[in-house]
Amino acid sequence: MTQVEPIINESVESKASRKHPAQTLIDHLLQKVSRLQLPAKEYFERYMRHKWRMSHKPGTLRSSYTSVMLFLAFYGGSGKKDLKEIERIDLEAFIEHEQDRGIRLSTVRTRLACLIAFLHFLIEQDVLSGAFLKRGIKLKLPDVLPRAINPADVRRLFSVIDDIRDRALFLLLLRTGMRIGEALGLKMTDLDIQDRKIHLFEGEKNSMGRVVYLSDDALFAIKLWLRRRQKSKPFVFYGQGNKGICYSTGRNLFVKYLKRAGLEQKGYTVHCLRHTFASELLNAGMRLECLQQLLGHQDIEVTRRYARLTDKTREQEYFRAMALIEKGGIDGDY
Repeated sequence: MTQVEPIINESVESKASRKHPAQTLIDHLLQKVSRLQLPAKEYFERYMRHKWRMSHKPGTLRSSYTSVMLFLAFYGGSGKKDLKEIERIDLEAFIEHEQDRGIRLSTVRTRLACLIAFLHFLIEQDVLSGAFLKRGIKLKLPDVLPRAINPADVRRLFSVIDDIRDRALFLLLLRTGMRIGEALGLKMTDLDIQDRKIHLFEGEKNSMGRVVYLSDDALFAIKLWLRRRQKSKPFVFYGQGNKGICYSTGRNLFVKYLKRAGLEQKGYTVHCLRHTFASELLNAGMRLECLQQLLGHQDIEVTRRYARLTDKTREQEYFRAMALIEKGGIDGDY
């Protein structure tokens, strides 16, 4: 018996010291939160503990952590520190940002649901006013299919962009298909003006780099801006100090020009410029595989969503192909 006792005690002690998987997970997530520089971090930690005490599943805990962490990082990046200043436009900007990164619509919906749950918790904790969610937050999420800007509206939009920096920025998006986050994060070392290239070494969605090219009008606009910009700034497009322009500022600039052009009711967003780029190249005959590389899509099925040709393009393609058939270039000379 005396020899068995230590073994029994050791087993009991090991069981007592063994943590439940959910406890291990929440400890890990809270440790990650503690290392982050986020606004309202104490409320984030409190919320995660609340989710754990309510016995939420590990998958729910991870989803809540990711969604709230991404939003708070985005919120802080827009220059806001106090969560009590939050507005509906902040949520709209975040959702648009996630879409712009190429996140699937189902994932965006999940993140929005997690974010609203977090905000409800803050209301219950008297951190936020209940009036904030009084009407409920039913954001109009972007369509699954990308939306291009009407050519006439593109001309109308750019006719009112008179600021040299802003014109270079938005023309760059239209002519390269870059994501707004990629353009705002561009550094001077990424530009190759002589070879008319921009090197994107780290994509927002993956670690694969890619090259995009400068059209004549985009090159002209960029050169104009480069003559004006301060040479000491590391970012191509910069705000105050040495920092680049934040996403919300870029978005607000686009909205400003939409209003100036009388297009604010059309439902266009800044990432519609990327969609327009893709649609126009496909309509001009670019192969899907080439467009995939320019857009930085890992899966060509994502690129295939853009393959919606206009009626005019379909008409032209039909008569081009039929002319070839009628000339005997393809079997079918009846």
